[in-house]
Amino acid sequence: MPMSTPVVGASSGLPADPKHPVEYVRIYVWELPVRVYHWINAVALVALLITGYLIGAPSSPFYASEAYQQYWFGWVRFIHFLAAFVYVFNFLARLYWGFVGNRYSSWRAFFPFTKAQQTEIVDVIKADVLETQLHGPISTGHNALAGLIYFGTFLAFVFQSITGFALYSSMSNSWLPRMFTWIVPLMGGEFGVRFWHHTFMWFFVTFIIVHIYLAFYHDYIEGRGTVSSIIGGWKFEREKRDK
Repeated sequence: MPMSTPVVGASSGLPADPKHPVEYVRIYVWELPVRVYHWINAVALVALLITGYLIGAPSSPFYASEAYQQYWFGWVRFIHFLAAFVYVFNFLARLYWGFVGNRYSSWRAFFPFTKAQQTEIVDVIKADVLETQLHGPISTGHNALAGLIYFGTFLAFVFQSITGFALYSSMSNSWLPRMFTWIVPLMGGEFGVRFWHHTFMWFFVTFIIVHIYLAFYHDYIEGRGTVSSIIGGWKFEREKRDK
């Protein structure tokens, strides 16, 4: 049930007159399945990046002992494969929730179909990237540019899944990896598949850095609980008053 809470400070981040506090309404934005998806996704992705980097560039200090005395690289590969399967099925669950969840998690939020969404993309670029103007209206859920970027990360993840399972198919008899054996000759052999799989890893490294920075940036500028919302689900919206 929405709850009105008096808070001093406007959504622009500038302090308001203490004698006239701004009224905010508590809005339930991120449902539990979305929050669970986010944190499973975060843990799995970090595990994939660390183990993926080690697979591409094994650390030499671990070679001190004889191979039969340790199994560290086997554990690295196992964690990488396990995290990949978790990531895939977690992603499929998120796709499902995009059709049954609330409007903030809907698949429509990731595509700038309307003129208002397209205008918002331009406004966000001017305000957050170019810093040539102050923020206009602030979206309660993802803004249109963020939604479009998230869709791009979904496509990158699909590419990583396909190339990853293609590489795994040469050493597995499981039906899922074997579905992608045709990718290897299509991309010119395992070297080509491995090269692009490793290159896209750095896309996700960059995405994580920018994502964390922008989350705290918007939390500070807007003061609406951007960071805490992915834990509790609630954000705050300025209450509209009749003049």
